[in-house]
Amino acid sequence: MKAGFVSLVGRPNAGKSTLLNRIIGTKLAIVSDKPQTTRNRILGVKNYEEGQAVFVDTPGIHRPLHRMNVRMVDTAVETMQEADVLGLIADATARPGGGDRYVLDLLKDVSVPALLVLNKIDLLAKPRLLPLIDQYRSRYDFAEIVPVSAATGENVDRLERLFLDYLPEGEPLYPTDYLTDQPERFFVAEIVREKLLQHTRAELPFTTAVVVDSFEEPGDKGILRLYCTIVVERESQKPIVIGHGGEMIKRIGTSARVELEVFFDTRVFLDLRVKVREQWREDERVLDQIGLHGTRSDRGPRTRH
Repeated sequence: MKAGFVSLVGRPNAGKSTLLNRIIGTKLAIVSDKPQTTRNRILGVKNYEEGQAVFVDTPGIHRPLHRMNVRMVDTAVETMQEADVLGLIADATARPGGGDRYVLDLLKDVSVPALLVLNKIDLLAKPRLLPLIDQYRSRYDFAEIVPVSAATGENVDRLERLFLDYLPEGEPLYPTDYLTDQPERFFVAEIVREKLLQHTRAELPFTTAVVVDSFEEPGDKGILRLYCTIVVERESQKPIVIGHGGEMIKRIGTSARVELEVFFDTRVFLDLRVKVREQWREDERVLDQIGLHGTRSDRGPRTRH
């Protein structure tokens, strides 16, 4: 039997979260076209006949400008050190640059097998693929180079088999029904933040966060009551999130509630408030509240149903 950790690392917007969701077969990580969407380490467990792979999605590695980003990048780098196998996810449609060289330099400090995953090949002209492979091969001795499309699933099954091949022998690390170590409150905040990213303008994603203030289990009426605060950095951003006559925050809340009801398989009451916290990305307390300190809430991990 094979068992171990596979860390998915790379630059922002390379498609790590889409790949995690594709492999696990359920949505664990939110996805958007905005850079730095993933802020936390997200673990997903998948069982195979040959063993168990524990996939770890990480924040995109970039040059940090705020304390929040420092924590994000530290999380990604620490995960690289703890892995049994590394999957470096690269956007095949983007020209390799300084950020990619920085990530490749980090690989020099790891001793485990590293697989290069060239993602988004569904958007790439095939003649461009071989030169790109040669370019990466000349920069690092990858155990394997695997072109995939996380969006369509092309070649992902082959990638999974290779990850398993390079994992060490061992017994499963988690029970067979174990899905992730993130608590349910985490998914509430992430689903609300995903809808916030979808519906608001480009400058807001970096300066917004979602804090779950209250998580009330369903009572006799079977309604899960969730109270969340959307945190913004400037007073001028608050009316953007609220919208004219509250239209925007209603739109965010409605789309989030629909997904939350599917996720929890119960009726949901969702209350959203907006609060201004200047320079919250430098605020240790707020960063702790959004889970960037590595601790877990009192609610347990999610399992498969």
